[in-house]
Amino acid sequence: MKIISYNVNGIRAALKKGFLEWLEVANPDILCLQETKAHKEQLDLSVFENLGYKYNYWFSAQKKGYSSVAILCKEEPNHVEYGTGIESMDFEGRNLRVDYDTFSVMSLYLPSGTNDARLDFKFTFMDEFLEYVTELRKEVPNLIICGDYNICHTEIDIHNPKQNKNTSGFLPVEREWLSKFIDSGFIDSFRHFNKEPHHYSWWSYRANSRNNNKGWRIDYHMVTQNLQDRLERAYILPEAKHSDHCPIVVEISK
Repeated sequence: MKIISYNVNGIRAALKKGFLEWLEVANPDILCLQETKAHKEQLDLSVFENLGYKYNYWFSAQKKGYSSVAILCKEEPNHVEYGTGIESMDFEGRNLRVDYDTFSVMSLYLPSGTNDARLDFKFTFMDEFLEYVTELRKEVPNLIICGDYNICHTEIDIHNPKQNKNTSGFLPVEREWLSKFIDSGFIDSFRHFNKEPHHYSWWSYRANSRNNNKGWRIDYHMVTQNLQDRLERAYILPEAKHSDHCPIVVEISK
């Protein structure tokens, strides 16, 4: 079972950059998208259905062209959950979940802290989301939370930790929250298999950052600890260039 997560920074823009050709080759069973910046009514869904993703679900922000997440599936899930029920986050279309018999997959787009107001919103989101997930796991224990967390966890997850120590995405309070999140019962699946530095999932468009691999690892497949024995592989696909992010992959046994 191959699950890919990808912040596409606008699905309509990605489609113009060869996204469908890439998807046909990558061929995941489940594809979680973040920052689609689109409502489903603005898309021709047949292009995904033609590749086998007959079951595709879109949870969009009230504001058009902003945020929004989606999940594309080859097999029909038992249940689809749109949002979290937390009013302060759901109007931005940041969370979508599909449930199967033995596991559930969530597409998450955690806010970035671009200014003081958004940083406060991000901190509130983080706290409320952790509370939500803690309660959710009592009913949905086998959970894979895929997406853009907008946080680098450790120094090896960012190319210049000293320079960015006061930058949102690598603030001590953000990193501490991510540690707390993992310690609550999750596995960072990529780090479960890969301990080396210089593996990133996002690069600034400035200063030729991507070609110089000056990036940040802010996209994760967080997998509940009770799924550890089912983890097979986790890796990053930096050669896919439809966005300022790249896809990340986790493979689990059925």
